Amino acid sequence: MPKKPNFFSVFLNGLIWENPTFSLMLGMCPTLAITIAGSNGLGMGLATTAVLVCSNLLISILRNVIPEKVRIPAFIVVIASFVTIIDLVLKAFIPALSESLGMYIPLIVVNCIIFARAESYAFKNPPILSIADGLGMGLGFTFAITLLSVIREVIGTGKIFGAAIMPASYQPMAIMTQVPGGFVTLGILLILVNALRSMAQKKSRKEAEA
Repeated sequence: MPKKPNFFSVFLNGLIWENPTFSLMLGMCPTLAITIAGSNGLGMGLATTAVLVCSNLLISILRNVIPEKVRIPAFIVVIASFVTIIDLVLKAFIPALSESLGMYIPLIVVNCIIFARAESYAFKNPPILSIADGLGMGLGFTFAITLLSVIREVIGTGKIFGAAIMPASYQPMAIMTQVPGGFVTLGILLILVNALRSMAQKKSRKEAEA
């Protein structure tokens, strides 16, 4: 009999096993476009997490009220409302980050991660599990794009979160702050993640057979 999902298992699923960037390959536009500084990756990830958790919760609460035929427009209204709130909060309290991320904050409305979780999970599951799913997926996305951002920032500028860490003699690789650098870095990270996942699966199989 399959194990009933709980908050922790659903959270870990989004954070690790079905990481939206490294496993599901979702949200590639912001992943490649804004990951030139650690602060950008962290800010975008946390903003997306906030929208994911709030929209998942509300959609789950209303799942028995929203008619099946109009669920997509309903999702858009819910998600757009939370994105607008996050956008206004960033403009009011963290204007530098808001300016740096620019149009990518409003574009969270059409982020496929948000829609995928609303459609495949929140609309079919209770609120607590939907919160866990949003939190896991959001923090998984945050971890992935922050890691990508930090690597690109260090190699491309010699800084990390804006603070210089490389010696004065260091020659930054400017290509790392451009789109090709994002593709290369993401590709290398995907190879490493898949290799680690494959090793973990082989170890689990050996332990199960022992």
